[in-house]
Amino acid sequence: MIQWGEWTEEELDALLRASSGISDTGGRIVFLSDHFLGTAYREATLEEGSGTREELIINLEEMDCFTFIDYIEAMRLSSSFREFVQKLERVRYRAGAVSYDTRNHFFTDWREYNAEHIADHTSVIGELRTTAIHKRLNEKEDGSLLLPGIPARDRIVSFIPSELVDREVIAALRTGDYLGIYSGTPGLDVSHVGIFIREGNRIYLRHASSAQGVRKVVDQEFRKYLRGKPGIVILRPLG
Repeated sequence: MIQWGEWTEEELDALLRASSGISDTGGRIVFLSDHFLGTAYREATLEEGSGTREELIINLEEMDCFTFIDYIEAMRLSSSFREFVQKLERVRYRAGAVSYDTRNHFFTDWREYNAEHIADHTSVIGELRTTAIHKRLNEKEDGSLLLPGIPARDRIVSFIPSELVDREVIAALRTGDYLGIYSGTPGLDVSHVGIFIREGNRIYLRHASSAQGVRKVVDQEFRKYLRGKPGIVILRPLG
């Protein structure tokens, strides 16, 4: 199912052909995501109701924070619309098998199941600043499941506490890095995701914001956005 918004298949195909000529990974991600600034935010665009057989959804009209980076990651690996559809299946679902059970519901699923294109650089960049926490993803404090039907899984989640994201850490971040905002909530790895972008002396997070009065894909000054947040998880796209 495709919701094009202001796009046509021909326009998206042309965009992907143009982006495939950009050799720098970060530059390609910036080029692609530039075209989706201002896209409306809406949560749960992948949910079609219980008992419904899952199909691949492409919604370029409305996005949440995770589907936004889903689309951008699949696009940066593609040079045509047809290839984008194939890559989106591989990015969003384990081994490209489209089903609710095989969907990558958690940010750190990318490092586990998309390892040929994504690497966790949190501890590499954070070094001794990094905190590693054992998480039981999808399991609430009372033992019930956040997502019914999805088994809980044990995982070590590393993050850099916000107060330790200093100049050295920021200097090591690259344009195009996917950042997750660490969540201390049982069952979750992160509460939000976006793209780190550096332009000259300016650094910001590009993300689909759910904030009241915003609710669209926006750029926000990175240091300001990070204030009061627990910390960051860094997944780096591989060239």
